[in-house]
Amino acid sequence: MKSSFFELLPSFFKCKTCLSSELSSPPKDGEDSQQHVHHLRKPNGWKCMPYIIGNETFEKIAATGLTANLTVYLVSHFQMEQVSAANLAQIFFGTANFAPLVGAFIADAYWGRFRTLAYASMASFLGMVVLTLTAVVPELKPPRCIEALKLAGQCAGPNKAQTGALYLSLALLILGAGGIRPCSLPFGVDQFDGNTKKGQEGLISFFNWYYCTSTAALVIGLTVVVYIQESISWALGFGIPTGLMLFSIIFFFLGVRLYVYVPPEGSIFSGIVQVLVASFKKRSLKLPDPDDVKVQESSLLYNPPVKSDRVIKLPLSSQFSFLNKAAIKCDDDEIKADGSPTNPWRLCSIQQVEEVKCLIRIIPLWFSGIVCFLALAQQWTFTVLQSITMDRHLGPHFQIPAGTLVSIALLSLTLFIPIYDQIFVPMARKITNIESGITLLQRQGVGLVLSAVSMVLAGLVEKKRRSSALLHGGINGSSPLTALWLAPQLILMGIAEAFNAVGQIEFYNRQFPEHMQTLANSLFFCSIAGASYLSTLLVAIIKKTTSGDEEGTSWLENNLNVSRLDLFYYAIALLGVVNLVYFIICAHFYHYKGVPVAQDDESEGKELIP
Repeated sequence: MKSSFFELLPSFFKCKTCLSSELSSPPKDGEDSQQHVHHLRKPNGWKCMPYIIGNETFEKIAATGLTANLTVYLVSHFQMEQVSAANLAQIFFGTANFAPLVGAFIADAYWGRFRTLAYASMASFLGMVVLTLTAVVPELKPPRCIEALKLAGQCAGPNKAQTGALYLSLALLILGAGGIRPCSLPFGVDQFDGNTKKGQEGLISFFNWYYCTSTAALVIGLTVVVYIQESISWALGFGIPTGLMLFSIIFFFLGVRLYVYVPPEGSIFSGIVQVLVASFKKRSLKLPDPDDVKVQESSLLYNPPVKSDRVIKLPLSSQFSFLNKAAIKCDDDEIKADGSPTNPWRLCSIQQVEEVKCLIRIIPLWFSGIVCFLALAQQWTFTVLQSITMDRHLGPHFQIPAGTLVSIALLSLTLFIPIYDQIFVPMARKITNIESGITLLQRQGVGLVLSAVSMVLAGLVEKKRRSSALLHGGINGSSPLTALWLAPQLILMGIAEAFNAVGQIEFYNRQFPEHMQTLANSLFFCSIAGASYLSTLLVAIIKKTTSGDEEGTSWLENNLNVSRLDLFYYAIALLGVVNLVYFIICAHFYHYKGVPVAQDDESEGKELIP
């Protein structure tokens, strides 16, 4: 008789490798339980996706609904000063986007992806419960303050206990984000067999639909949930996301009978450092036949078989050949009975060396993605301010909320991805004979082009808006133009994100070695965090360098009619063009994982951006 869902939960948290108790037949002699499960459990592909994508979708709605309006909540209900509230919110968002690096390390080294997701989901839920309580329990928030005292700045702020409850909720949410964000997508990838054509086709669609549903969740969080918070009740607006997070956890555990559970395979960071240390120690050694990697691979270097059947063995390449010295077998390098080196800080395998090379190749391309998110962040920031000075009415009785207008970009992305997946990819596949329609780097390159074009379009629209506002009311006037003039640039930015952001996710997950995929996914969120910090720096630089005229005004002032936001947009577009050139150069020299590239044939294994 099958055990119930709730009866199975304890076994999953106690089991070191997170293996299903359903596989209860004993392993064969000489075979441990981990190997036994790998023989029995086959990837179920799309059968698992309703639970994994469902979990991600509900979690995203919950997280977005609770954090998107955080600054407003801190100012209006926690009675914090605007600057303090904005700084706290920025610290929270930045830390939440860098936390996945820590989560990736823990998942790979200790818990595995399933346990990390389970614990992180619990942490997020508890954080949401505490934050909701601050809106419900009077003792956990400052007393209400009348408008006159607010204007005079005489409202009482939160005491130590109230501040502690707030910080506890945010800390738990950061812990949750650190575990969920790097592991959710790779855990879904684990459910597909990448060695079969069906599994490869499933992965291509999975990346698109995963990002599509996540973005749809963001739209709901930014519209429905935010509306409930501001128009009905903060308690209800926080309580609904908290309930959705609980539903997300239940949904995730409903698939435990179907999942493939990949056990932790050790810290990837220690392996990276070991290769660097070993190659430095052996820097004086020479590699014979530098152009013949086959000779090195078969006779000179340490090349044991890979231990896991899910890890593809990488061939030796001549690129970054100085790292190959870490695998040179010397007389004093001893090998244990199980085939592992006695001193891993002196002798590393070819597989380890090639995995480090994968990371080195990807990092330059990763930097280019930050500028794409920079353009997105700037449009999100200033589009709200622009729309306030425009006509936001749809008909005589309904006015579009200024904060909701940016959801046009998300809606555009959500609607475009199915078109891309179901129409564009099959058509392009017939022309290019590439399974994904166009190459991964080409997809990112198209996104970078559209990102720069959208900023040019944004600059043209802003110039028209500013001229109209000055004509109808001077520096304090509003433009009679409809706010829907902002829609084309947002739509174009949404399509750019569909190409570049989704392309980044798929590129990282396909080009990183299999057991580095949690790190791969965390890099994507680090791109967003990097764009946030770069955005702050860019605004400060622009304000300082453009405020030297006689009037002392800069391109970015509190009054948009005084500012030259259009020139700021053009500057970002120019930065995008420079970034595109940089990306093309990096793509030209990029060698794909698993493709042996000799130094005398630099054209093989590269993907060029036309």
